[in-house]
Amino acid sequence: MSFGLPELARKVRVVWNPRMQTTAGRACWPERLIEINPKLKDLSESQVWRTLKHEFAHLLAFERCGRRQIDPHGVEWQKACCELGIPGESARHSLPLKGRRIKRKYVYVCPSCFSDVKRVRPMKRAVACYSCCKKYNGGNYHEKFRLIKNVL
Repeated sequence: MSFGLPELARKVRVVWNPRMQTTAGRACWPERLIEINPKLKDLSESQVWRTLKHEFAHLLAFERCGRRQIDPHGVEWQKACCELGIPGESARHSLPLKGRRIKRKYVYVCPSCFSDVKRVRPMKRAVACYSCCKKYNGGNYHEKFRLIKNVL
């Protein structure tokens, strides 16, 4: 199946990545590369296929949208999942892979509702409180709700 994207069908590569510990798979676009955790082979063949379809849906969504920025698990990805036979696919897996905890040392606060957002890495661009933007500005960004870095 090429889904009307013969370039993608010809160039997609799939590799086992033995360095993966907590992730089931990863899709890299525009390299058109899918990396799969080899530990999935110990679980079941169906889980390998489901992960492969999940990651291929990412490539399909990004290929269709080109340079336009899309949410990795957004509407375009969900549509691709349906086409690949995995409707309702979750963004996260619940597989018995080793977990890890990373301390979220960056905290940002909404100046309007005072809710906080914890991050592992600092934000590189202006980000506003989603709840306040949705409630007061139709879901669109507004400077009034821009998150402020909280000094700990």
